[in-house]
Amino acid sequence: QLTKTTDASSSAATLPLHIASNEKTGLPKSQAKRSQKMYTLYTSAGNFRAFKALIAAEYSGVNVETSDDLSNILALSPLGKAPVLATPKGAVWESNAIARHVARIGRGDAALTGNDVYEAAAVDSWMDFCVNELELPATVWWYPVAGYMPFSEKAYAKSKEDFTAVLSKLECHLHTRTYLVGDAITLADISIVSALVYPMKLVCDKSFLKPFTNVTRWFNTCVNQEEFKKVIGEVKLCKEEACAPGQEKKKAEKKSSGGKKDKKKEAAPAPAPKKKTEHPYKIMDRETPSAFSMDAWKKTYSNAATYEAAMEYFWTKFDKEGWSLWHQNYNYNEDNKRVFMTSNAVGGFQQRTDEVRKWAFGVMDVLGSEDTVLEIKGVWLLRGDTTEHLVNANDDANWYTWTKIAGKDMEPSDEAKAQVAAYWCSENELEGKPIADSKVFK
Repeated sequence: QLTKTTDASSSAATLPLHIASNEKTGLPKSQAKRSQKMYTLYTSAGNFRAFKALIAAEYSGVNVETSDDLSNILALSPLGKAPVLATPKGAVWESNAIARHVARIGRGDAALTGNDVYEAAAVDSWMDFCVNELELPATVWWYPVAGYMPFSEKAYAKSKEDFTAVLSKLECHLHTRTYLVGDAITLADISIVSALVYPMKLVCDKSFLKPFTNVTRWFNTCVNQEEFKKVIGEVKLCKEEACAPGQEKKKAEKKSSGGKKDKKKEAAPAPAPKKKTEHPYKIMDRETPSAFSMDAWKKTYSNAATYEAAMEYFWTKFDKEGWSLWHQNYNYNEDNKRVFMTSNAVGGFQQRTDEVRKWAFGVMDVLGSEDTVLEIKGVWLLRGDTTEHLVNANDDANWYTWTKIAGKDMEPSDEAKAQVAAYWCSENELEGKPIADSKVFK
């Protein structure tokens, strides 16, 4: 049984977002008892403003339980708004204050509020930025989708414009940084990620996020930390922007609105429905079928007794006329500072390649160490003789250099075979460098 880590197709766990239902959803809560004192956070289910305190509790080791009983909220908060944290000395209200309080009473080594006076001020600046600049346009955009407010075309356009401007500022700041403040996660990251969870899941689709590669990388790095996952679960970025009920209704009304001009249009023959475009790989399978079976190869790779046996099978079956082999090298390896962050980038790349899973196989490795240089490299088997369809399925492929190893008009040389075997079979060392992590896409 081979031991490379496999990226299996699986649906991410959904967040406790309450949409168009009166059923109460579960509340995230800390599971382990890490302190003698117990604090209660009163909040509605899935409240993104409560996420930051709960995530801070995971980092700082504070025992916080949650309650959705808001019947006594006016007695706890002068504003009568959740979340509110009940402590032995009294209630703490306003989400930023709650998050700071949880961070301060927990383990000091978490350093969520910064390592010095300057960093503490920088963290506060970003937390204020979140409340004053980000939360309003974000909620106006996704609240109608969740059914929390009616859809307005004018509000939708304005909120999306303002949200884009805010993300542009984050994009610029994160260009040379892993985190917002310092070299580790702080309340600055926790606060802004908490505010972005629902927009990223519901409305920020691939086309919208295309200019915000730094923001996307940073967001994925944060939400893939265990402390975040314990509160918000697995976060899967949306592929297509969800539409609010009012937004859909308005489109329908526009087509059937009254008036004399509309009657004339109704008399005209309806245009023929556009035929759904067939995927290029499906066309290729039909018009130029290949004897090579990707399914059979993936099963062989997983179940072969040895890597040598797997590679022997591969080269006897490989069809260079219908398939090609490509070496992959990330163009910005100098930006890789932490192994976990680089591994998350690899996992994210493979997840976003799911559209072409039937016609692709690849192994991606993180080479080197944090003391030297971390490099993302890989070798992929693709249908056809181009990487074009992979790039169309996954925009991130644009940030890699792809070098053809074998395929049409290019026989696999002994050197190429050795390179493929090294990338697909090595577990400890590759190109004279230690393998920090390895993931198989199959």
